[in-house]
Amino acid sequence: MNLPSLVTDNISELLVTIIKFTRIRKKIITENLNNSRTAGYVPKDVEVDKFSELLSRAIDEHTRNKRLLLSDTKNIKFGANGDFEVSAVVDEDARELLSNSHDEYVEMQINKLLENSLNQRIAKELLEQKQGFAVATE
Repeated sequence: MNLPSLVTDNISELLVTIIKFTRIRKKIITENLNNSRTAGYVPKDVEVDKFSELLSRAIDEHTRNKRLLLSDTKNIKFGANGDFEVSAVVDEDARELLSNSHDEYVEMQINKLLENSLNQRIAKELLEQKQGFAVATE
């Protein structure tokens, strides 16, 4: 099922946005792992804290005015019909760790994948409860 077709209200739209964001992040983190032995590779990530902040503001707006207002940042751009773009940024902490300890770097990336998977699963389960049927996330 197409995720945008599941948007029936503001809360559903937020949950779909979280699922889409976690899909994007999974690809970036997987690329970090796949390229961990590539000379000169620079690991990236998305701005999770900034995304979370944007969603918090959107929820506050929804609570006050019953509307969803998602604002853009330099690396997160929202469009029409629930579309958005996320630009990856250099992950300086991961970059430093990769140059110092490959094993710790891999552990860091795996932990990010686990966190990301948990966030996606929570959003998916909440959306399923709201919609009343199973939602595919991959």
